[in-house]
Amino acid sequence: MSASALSVQELNEYVRKLLAGDPMLRGIAVRGEVSNFKQHISGHWYFSLKDEKSRIACVMFRQHNQLLRFVPRDGMRVVLMGSVGLYTASGSYQFYAEGAMQEGVGDLYQRFLELKEALTREGLFDAARKRPLPLLPRAVGIVTSSTGAVLHDIRTVAARRFPGVGLILRPAQVQGEGAAEDIAAGIREVAALPQVDVVIVGRGGGSMEDLWAFNEELVVRAIAACPKPVISAVGHETDITLADFAADMRAPTPSAAAELAVPDRLELLRQVQALSSALVGAGEALIAQRAMRLSEVDARLQARRPEAALALLTARVSMCRQRMDSRAERAIEQGKARLEQLTGRLTATGPVSTLRRGYAIVLDGDMPVTSVDMASQHMTVMLQDGRVEVNTLRTIKEDPFAEQQGTPGV
Repeated sequence: MSASALSVQELNEYVRKLLAGDPMLRGIAVRGEVSNFKQHISGHWYFSLKDEKSRIACVMFRQHNQLLRFVPRDGMRVVLMGSVGLYTASGSYQFYAEGAMQEGVGDLYQRFLELKEALTREGLFDAARKRPLPLLPRAVGIVTSSTGAVLHDIRTVAARRFPGVGLILRPAQVQGEGAAEDIAAGIREVAALPQVDVVIVGRGGGSMEDLWAFNEELVVRAIAACPKPVISAVGHETDITLADFAADMRAPTPSAAAELAVPDRLELLRQVQALSSALVGAGEALIAQRAMRLSEVDARLQARRPEAALALLTARVSMCRQRMDSRAERAIEQGKARLEQLTGRLTATGPVSTLRRGYAIVLDGDMPVTSVDMASQHMTVMLQDGRVEVNTLRTIKEDPFAEQQGTPGV
């Protein structure tokens, strides 16, 4: 039995030849959605083609894909032309595409992805641009069809949550040629109304083609430029449009959009009552705290009555005054003693004391004569008991305390 066993390579090669020799598997067309698309450095394309139930691995070599006028992307619907084969190295069953063609929905999806990428790079979908919704809008602007179920759902939810809230409809064409222009104009018009605080833009569900107006750049930019917060409510929960990315809030359904825009009146009343109770409780607690504090301060004031404090201050002032008087008296006595001491010194060193010790003072008029050079013809000599008027006979300039020597007259 082992002699007839096939190697893996032989088995894969046998299957490959079977597939390659089947005319039903050559020159066929396969329709599906592109997934896991990768461009290899060699230039070859590797991806999967899938539908709702199955998928098949695909490869498109460079010599074939360079003839295409588009590059497939994930989510794009295409029709591939080629043949089925087996890659023997891995035993992979795959489709070898030699040509490709976009289908209608796939083309729209491609436009969707390209515009989304461009607007994302521009920053139009940044989270920092999102604004909070008002708590209690004066009026809600609605841009949708006047005949669809969207308007009915919004009115029903708004009436249930907050009866009497203002709803202002700007009817708009939501599908077909001219729909994008009408929706963008409706957004601008309803947002310009001063009483409108929030805007709902939406429509019911449908195919990608039906919802395409909400993927148009004109509508997306109108939502981003709207001066009022915008809620998008386009299609069903699984439907995604570019309007959802540009809006401040996305609602999965029109009813959910109404719940986001219109607060629940009963819930607001409960919140107000809760806040009121909390405020009253906080006020009472604060009053009680202040009253306790006031009692503590009053007790401290009673313990430190002003009369006692005044008596203490008066005693301190009296003591300070006595100290000041005592210090002033000591300073006066010290000053008197100092004055007497200075007077005695002045008397001992004055001219009267000098005259009493046998000295004389020679005056030339009112000027004292202290040198031979200052002597004049007539001078006055003052003694301790009077004056002597003298005339100068001659002058002798010498050291009066040196040994007597003859000095010629001047």
